[in-house]
Amino acid sequence: MSKKILIVGLGLIGGSYAMGLKKKGYEVYAIARRQDSIDYAIKNEIIDGGQTDVTKELVSSFDRVVISVYPKVLLSWLEEYKDFFKEGTIITDVTGIKCEVVYKIQDMLPSGVEFIGAHPMAGREVYGVENANDAIFKNANYIVTPTDKNTAEAIDFAKEIGALLEFKNISILSPEEHDRMIAFLSQLTHCIAVSLMTCKDNTHLHEYTGDSFRDLTRIANINENMWSELFLMNKDVLVKEMDCFLDEFKNLRDLINNEDVEAIKDKMRLSSTRRSYFNKKA
Repeated sequence: MSKKILIVGLGLIGGSYAMGLKKKGYEVYAIARRQDSIDYAIKNEIIDGGQTDVTKELVSSFDRVVISVYPKVLLSWLEEYKDFFKEGTIITDVTGIKCEVVYKIQDMLPSGVEFIGAHPMAGREVYGVENANDAIFKNANYIVTPTDKNTAEAIDFAKEIGALLEFKNISILSPEEHDRMIAFLSQLTHCIAVSLMTCKDNTHLHEYTGDSFRDLTRIANINENMWSELFLMNKDVLVKEMDCFLDEFKNLRDLINNEDVEAIKDKMRLSSTRRSYFNKKA
């Protein structure tokens, strides 16, 4: 892998990528919307250099690029600057939706420029390069989403990014498999957390709550711009998962209403068994 890399988008994830790759000895440059993000990242040795304007001179000087922006921005940015990339360039991303972006990007890029989808399953409820921390990738999962248009070289590049940033698990899924998985594991859980916070006025309860409510609603502190895009771009799959959850929730509600103690206990035993697979090992 080239020891030079360009990061487009210097928020929490882009900044954390830059920090981790620079620690591994890579020469990291960035393009960001705000000059203060570039200045902060240079001052704190997160990047080696960067700029806010997108020039062919800069973009074409890299053959490995990570784009860390919202899905719609990813599509529009590449549409505008696709001809800036030199032949042989491999581009990857960090977005949480794949079918709606991967195929469109692969179709739009010029011959000799390759896009390989990837998704770091990591984050925090804060934003901006000021909160960048490559430690968020430790013990996290990382997914590469190749298609039949991808070369072994591109797949290896995406996997190497995951290894360099020290993700615990690196998996390969098709874009379709990824979007089905993410609808349940991530998007549905965010929908539940938001609904818990909005179903009634609970603002007066913060002085009484225990850890259970805080833990369950941690992700309700949500970036409405990014997550609304993700929900709508995966709408068909997400709605099916929401319907499945509603059916199961109603079933549990009926068991409680009917005081069916043994059936309730069966649900809880099944829940505990399935949750044990997710418990983090020391």
